[in-house]
Formats: sequence, C-alpha cells, structure tokens
Amino acid sequence: MPTYKLEIEYEGTRFSGWQAQHNAKTVQGTLLNAIRKIYNDENITLQGAGRTDAGVHAYRQIASLVAPGNIPPEVLALKINDLLPYDINILKIEKASDRFHARHNAKRRTYLYHISTRRTAFNKNFVWWIKDKLDISAMKEAANKLTGLHDFSSFSDLRSGGEAKSTKVLIHSAEIAMCGDLILFRISASHFLWKMVRRVVGVLVEVGRGNISPEDFKQLLTEVSNYPAEHTAPPSGLFLEFVHYDDKELLPELKPLVRLL
Repeated sequence: MPTYKLEIEYEGTRFSGWQAQHNAKTVQGTLLNAIRKIYNDENITLQGAGRTDAGVHAYRQIASLVAPGNIPPEVLALKINDLLPYDINILKIEKASDRFHARHNAKRRTYLYHISTRRTAFNKNFVWWIKDKLDISAMKEAANKLTGLHDFSSFSDLRSGGEAKSTKVLIHSAEIAMCGDLILFRISASHFLWKMVRRVVGVLVEVGRGNISPEDFKQLLTEVSNYPAEHTAPPSGLFLEFVHYDDKELLPELKPLVRLL
C-alpha cells in the first residue's frame, strides 16, 4: 500500500488537541473519520509528527498515511478537504517512501508563540494579551539560556498523561522578537514535553514583568519547581510552526503567523 505525506494546517480552538481520543473532538480523529469514509475502511491509521495540546494550532503539521489503492495525491487532498470542517485544511499531499513515518523520522520541531501587547477584537483565539509592559531585553536574555540540553522537569506535566521517558530536551534555538504589537517567541527542539512550551512562555512573561530574573529562569532548568506550572500560558497563542526532516534545514525569518487588524 502506498504511503502519503500530509501537510496540514488547523485552528485548534474547538479541538481537544491532535491525538484521537474517545468522547472528545480531536484533529487526528476528525481527519481519520474523513479518510475512512473515502476508503470505506475503519482500519486506516494516520500518524502525526507532534501531539499538540487542546487549543493549540498548527501552521504546518505533518502526518503519514498508509492507505489502500492508488488515489493521486492531489485528488486525495481534494476528497479529504471536502469532508473536513472549516478549521482543518490539507495544504498538500505527496507520495512518500514506504519507510516514512511522520513522528519517527522527524529531526526536530519548531513552535511559535504570539503575545499581544494590546487588546484585539479579531484575534483573541491566536494570541495571549498581556496588559503589563514587558521588558523585552530581559526576556531575550532568559530565552538565550534555553539553547542546549536541559532537564525540563519543572516545565512538563508528565504525571497528567505525558508519555516521555526522559525530561531532557535538546533545544536547537530559542529567540524573541518584537513585531508591531506582537511579541514573538520561537523555539526549536528535538522534541517537546506536554505543556512545556506554554510553561516556558509563562515564565518568560514573568521575567518580562520583573517578577523573576533571567538567572532565576536559568535556575528552573536545574531544579524541580512548581513555579512554571503556576504560570502556564494559554494555548491560544501557540502554533506548531514547522516539522523538520533535514538536520541542515534553516528556519526562515521570524515573523507573525497572524496579523492584528
């Protein structure tokens, strides 16, 4: 049976995350329902590159599909999209190697978080509005300390359903930039733990507020603390931006995925 590589975008607001669950609406479950109708086969499986949390969005999620028959990729994309709700969209489907697996073959993932410095009537689902004035320089200093291999025990929630056996994560890059009324935080890593990015963002905001220092932030990477859990950022501003299958792939210029009208 042929293997397909799917490139997907979705707004996660109405979904309980990517991973299929019983009695919950998820992105993977919705996609599977559509694909199984097309093939009239309940045994078809779909594997995603990353398990986004409830309410988290994807700019470029990747999935692998092994399916019977030989439907041309562009036709399959049209057929699936016709059965999907407005907030999930197949951007592209292409044939892949029989050995391709969206999660196992991924080298790293990149997430982007949007913090808004002003109230917005149009983009509440895609940003976290912070009323306080934030010290961007202090936040950048703290973010710079993320690069490298660190133990993210304090930033994960493995007891609540995570499956990772280790809390150590290799961070390839972390950067913060100001773009108009938006503060952007981008982080690229080998993998991510459940709620990890949202807790990193929440603590970075506390650095920006002046409640803790960049050195305090660094200390949280070496000790176990409940502090990050108390400051978990909302899922609304978080996007799975890219999934990388080439170690040498460079990130494009950091820019917003949404625009404040």
